[in-house]
Amino acid sequence: MIFKFLNATTFDGYNPYRVFKDGFEWETIEPDNPWSYIGYWGDHQIIYLLKFLEFLRAYYPEKLEDYLKNDSFVYANVPYRIKPYDALLEDPKNTIDFDHEREERVGFKKNEIGGDGALLRETHVFIYKVNFIEKIMATMLAKVANFIPEGGIWMNTQRPEWNDANNALVGNGVSMVTLYYLRRFLVYFKDVLVKTGHSEVQISVELLASFDRMKATLGEFRSLTTDRISDAQRRSILDGLGHAASDYRQKIYNQDFSGQKAPLKLSDLSAFVDVALEHLEHSIKANKRSDGLYHAYNLMTVKPDGGIEINTLPEMLEGQVAVLSSGLLDSTESLEVLDALKASALFREDQYSYVLYPNKSLPRFLDKNNITPEAIAGSPLLSKLVADENADIVTKDCTGGFHFNGNFNNVNALRAALAELPQPYAPLVATEQQRVEALYESIFNHKAFTGRSGTFFGYEGLGSIYWHMVSKLRLAAFEVTKAAVDQSDSSEKVGRLFDHYFEINAGIGAHKSPELYGAFPTDPYSHTPGGKGAQQPGMTGQVKEDLLCRFGELGVRVTGGQLHFDRALMPADEFLTESASFEYVDVQQGWQTIELTADSLAYTVCQVPVVHKRGDKPAIEVKMTDGRSESIEGLVLNRELSSKIFRRSHEVAQLTVIA
Repeated sequence: MIFKFLNATTFDGYNPYRVFKDGFEWETIEPDNPWSYIGYWGDHQIIYLLKFLEFLRAYYPEKLEDYLKNDSFVYANVPYRIKPYDALLEDPKNTIDFDHEREERVGFKKNEIGGDGALLRETHVFIYKVNFIEKIMATMLAKVANFIPEGGIWMNTQRPEWNDANNALVGNGVSMVTLYYLRRFLVYFKDVLVKTGHSEVQISVELLASFDRMKATLGEFRSLTTDRISDAQRRSILDGLGHAASDYRQKIYNQDFSGQKAPLKLSDLSAFVDVALEHLEHSIKANKRSDGLYHAYNLMTVKPDGGIEINTLPEMLEGQVAVLSSGLLDSTESLEVLDALKASALFREDQYSYVLYPNKSLPRFLDKNNITPEAIAGSPLLSKLVADENADIVTKDCTGGFHFNGNFNNVNALRAALAELPQPYAPLVATEQQRVEALYESIFNHKAFTGRSGTFFGYEGLGSIYWHMVSKLRLAAFEVTKAAVDQSDSSEKVGRLFDHYFEINAGIGAHKSPELYGAFPTDPYSHTPGGKGAQQPGMTGQVKEDLLCRFGELGVRVTGGQLHFDRALMPADEFLTESASFEYVDVQQGWQTIELTADSLAYTVCQVPVVHKRGDKPAIEVKMTDGRSESIEGLVLNRELSSKIFRRSHEVAQLTVIA
């Protein structure tokens, strides 16, 4: 899965539209399909790749070490060209060109040799191969290149993050969600670098040059991470990062990789991660709201003086999930977030669960597009247009109200209309254009328009519960509760975190009556709008979080290639109150039955049954398929036996955990 995931990412650090068994694909423009569009989705290659890597290191810790130096990975050759940095600033909603010539070449090669035809080649036409460190660097640096201090990760690849609900934020949107996950990603990566036996690796000289420039930029502005950052400083940091990534991209677009590589000391890479973490953690602290929640998405505006201004948006559930998952907050801070969340407008009492964003009343038509008489009087240009009865820019209705031309759909249309005014207005346009555009944006505030999340009442719209996000919240709550237990926090604090976890769990559909849920509780549904039951049937990503949580509740832990069993989060009511039969399918696909006594429970791990019983002395009894058995003190299975279970070798017949 990790190879599949990494090999489908591009040299400029993004994943294509869809990965499937035989390869991957990208979005194209279809002239007869108004919904077709191109762009890179911005978030999944960070958090989902990280989850894969965390699992790999837990189950097979030695494998990652093998990946570090061997050139075992490739780059996807997606026919997109991200525009140069200056063009991104100029029009951040139109940032990718489709390379039709490259698509034609890729298509020819795919027809010739199959899926490998869509892989990137170097100047000598061979498929270009790199090591694990370079693949991780390419992904990481793509995010760092779009880092806006105290704002987040700039969403400038024409596609939103997570789903379409906030699609209109593309361009001016800045994601704290991805920044929270990037922080967790870098902490993991740092630990890998600290523990590896390697001291240096070979990296493509083109990527290495970009890395060195980004490292210099973050180092130059390191001192700013102790205080608020000005708009001008924010722009300087983004300029340094953005130009470095832009020059790297354009070089490969135009020339391909040269094939030359140079050594990178892993200590230098580790130092880069350190300074990057300082910048990210400063931004996380700056995004704590006065109500105890954290911002999810912000807005960036390039000011006339060149600085970058950050504006905030209302609270969103996704931001709380991501900051809890970031690993930065201690258990006290995590508890504060969960308490604030329960007390916020995001909590929906009738379903005992959480909506994506606070519900709100949308302004009615007649409340929009109204210019005050004072604003007209304060503008010589608008006053003259009204006096001349010129309706190209503003109109006056029969009641004396003033409005911008109703044909304008954004500020670009206003700008074009100003340019086309008759010559006598030109001097006034020259002196007042910015003022008139600012007035227009103050009324419509297009940059704060989020898309359907701000206008719809169904799907992932206003007042809607999106069940996948609730399950992500549940998993985040489990992680912080487990961390509190591992750190031996007070029983009072652990208990309160535990309460939040099970309250979130109780709100999920599987635990409700059909009447309350609005559907069969065990059927998968995407969302529950306000005033309705569950809607839009179909399997979602929700299932994986629920499974992870369930194993977490049952105490299954894997660390360093060893199975651990932890009863700290297992509710007492999980245990049987009377004897029962447990049926399961073993590794050889045969049905088996175990007779359980009262005060026990059972489940399977890799099709090996695990029976829990109460006892005074923690131990694991191991029964082998050849009839042998052994008893292990404590609740940790050794590497050898754990490996047999993970590999489904059919050598371990049953585990009995006593605690």
